[in-house]
Amino acid sequence: MDEPVAVPESRGVHVELLGTLDLGPEIEGMAGRVLRMRKVTIDPGGVFGPLHDHVGRPGTVFILEGTITDHRDGAAVEYGPGPGWPEDHSTVHWLENTGTEPAVEISVDIVGEA
Repeated sequence: MDEPVAVPESRGVHVELLGTLDLGPEIEGMAGRVLRMRKVTIDPGGVFGPLHDHVGRPGTVFILEGTITDHRDGAAVEYGPGPGWPEDHSTVHWLENTGTEPAVEISVDIVGEA
């Protein structure tokens, strides 16, 4: 059996809420759910953890600047400016910026009301 991978603590992550939309009045069966858009900046050497899933919180990511490494399923995939990765019910991952410049992403997901 493989040893579990140690995920570094979150550090150097800045999150700005850009907007939300209550989905209850928009789509039948979506009461209590919100479409959320955030701008996430990860400093060089920064980590967006801990290891987390997206069960009940599907989303997608677009990279505006820099590169972000997505760690999941024992693999590390680097994404640069442009389309990022999907976050569905089977996603279990953590992120990091191994570059020398800040990495900026736009994250759009569906979450429960806060």
